[in-house]
Amino acid sequence: MEVKKTNQKIGNLYISTGVIEKVAKLAALEVDGVAEVSTGSSGVRGIFAKTNLPKAVDVNMCDGVAELNVNIVVKYGSKVPTVCKNVQEAVKASVQNMTEVAVSKVNIIVVGIQAEI
Repeated sequence: MEVKKTNQKIGNLYISTGVIEKVAKLAALEVDGVAEVSTGSSGVRGIFAKTNLPKAVDVNMCDGVAELNVNIVVKYGSKVPTVCKNVQEAVKASVQNMTEVAVSKVNIIVVGIQAEI
């Protein structure tokens, strides 16, 4: 797990990519039209797959700048492009405000549509 190191007067601050992933996931879930942040690998095959399980949110750090991939399930009836744009803006703003890590890209992958029951 990569960390961002920041030198401060009283010591060093380390922020792991796991924290950035959690902030991004929570920000995405607050957007209207997002049913869940998930890899879409549900069912028996997804439960028992043991090799290279993808993450719902993936963070790649390069020179202290983050690039995020966020997998979402959109609620049925929502406009997918609008939801994706809102998720991109919310995730970027939340990560930058809460961690002070610069975000270059937020890639959204729509892995499913949640039907109304």
